[in-house]
Amino acid sequence: MKSDLHQTAYHYPADFKTERAARNKKRSRAKRRKQSLFGKPFDGGKRMDHGGPQQQQQHPMEQQQPAYHPQHPAMMRLYEIQKEVASLGPQVCTFSGLQNDRDYKRLERELTRLLLDVDQVDTEGKPELQGARKRAAQEVEGLLRYLEENATHPSRLAIEQLSYEARQLVDERVVAPQRAGGVTEINDELVDALQELVLRLTQVKTEGRVPLRKARYRALTRLCAVQDVIEGRTQQQTLSLPLSGDTHEAVNCINQVMVKVSVARSQLVALLMGLSGRDSCAHLSRILTEMQVELDALDVSGNAVIRNYRKQVVEEINGLLKHLDLEGEGDDTRRYDLAQNNSIREIEGVRAHISHLREGVLRHCAMGDLSFRPKAELQGLLTQLDQVDTAKNPCIREARRRAVVEVQAVITFLDLCEALARRQPGPNEHPSHRAVWQVLGSLSELQAQVLGFDGKRVDKSYMILEELLTKQLLALDAVDPQGDDTTKVARKQAVKFAQNILNYLDMKTDEWEY
Repeated sequence: MKSDLHQTAYHYPADFKTERAARNKKRSRAKRRKQSLFGKPFDGGKRMDHGGPQQQQQHPMEQQQPAYHPQHPAMMRLYEIQKEVASLGPQVCTFSGLQNDRDYKRLERELTRLLLDVDQVDTEGKPELQGARKRAAQEVEGLLRYLEENATHPSRLAIEQLSYEARQLVDERVVAPQRAGGVTEINDELVDALQELVLRLTQVKTEGRVPLRKARYRALTRLCAVQDVIEGRTQQQTLSLPLSGDTHEAVNCINQVMVKVSVARSQLVALLMGLSGRDSCAHLSRILTEMQVELDALDVSGNAVIRNYRKQVVEEINGLLKHLDLEGEGDDTRRYDLAQNNSIREIEGVRAHISHLREGVLRHCAMGDLSFRPKAELQGLLTQLDQVDTAKNPCIREARRRAVVEVQAVITFLDLCEALARRQPGPNEHPSHRAVWQVLGSLSELQAQVLGFDGKRVDKSYMILEELLTKQLLALDAVDPQGDDTTKVARKQAVKFAQNILNYLDMKTDEWEY
């Protein structure tokens, strides 16, 4: 009897087995739906950065059926909160400001409110509702964390510090003298200082984050615009303008407009650098447009010189208006994605070609064969780089500059190798001149090593190269020309050559990124 009972206890009807399997399958399907509620917790913006904010806006409720009592008040409230989170996500993942910005405080306030709303949802102690509420809270907390990380990131603070230095420089050298009623003095020192700030900004690492790329791009765009405005001022100083009022009756009017243009230029610089709280883009644009109308009304048809003078002033006004249009543009995230930029792809193609030629040059020189002289091909690459459209994008401009430096480094190496091969010192050669050529021979060998170097600044080989190049500079400083003019010129060129090699080595190891 026991055996019969044991056997009958495990023999179920076929329909019972089918019903149980269907019930288990349904339970498993429901469990998977519960786990996918609200999707994965926020991952620090990676999905926003790579997949795009739009891909994250689709609500899980639209993708599949709700997991637990869709009409339950707790679930309804969580879905409402998730819709608000989905609308704030793209704003958080493209915010590029600091913690004291108005938008930051607004986003932080709204996310904090949503987090409190999630905490107040009554789950009635049911595990399914508790899991959904926990995932919603993780999503909001992830957005809050991502917002704070980008606003306090070391690279973001470095960008702000460089922007502050630029504002101080422009305020002291350009804006303040103009407001005091004086004349702004534009010299090479100011131009070089601005260029140094631009280069330092391009070297700030963004780690591929959209907010950091936007912040760096915005700072670079403003500073490069100031550079262009100042360069326009420099060109104006080189012209023999304004003309004498005795030349034509319209000259006095054009001269007066030129004075207004000079003031407007300083106002534009202040506006670009955030130093002006009074002059808006629209106000300054209206003033410049009125100047154009005033110039167009002048009758200068009978005098080519005056007509050309007016044309130059009109072109200056148009240049200022273009910068105003740039300042008035809104943020566009696509502008910061340089990976798909045609100009960048073209520059990268040239760099790959340079690398191939550089390897060939070093290989032939190592064998003592100087027959491989692709200078014409290298010059063609320079021409190709000159034709790359940078669209006034400072990152593309810097990428092109670095590619040009790479080409020039190979060309100068070939030139020195040829000069050393052709050198035939005479018996009467000055000892100091011979000493300079000996240093140049050592520099040629070191440059070959620098061209082939592919490491970082922490590498021992880098430190050795830097030390050897510095020693060659010291050797050149120790050369006494003894009044020989040829030696003076040769030593000066050798010093410049050694410094260029050091700069090229630094450029190769500064880990610059787009």
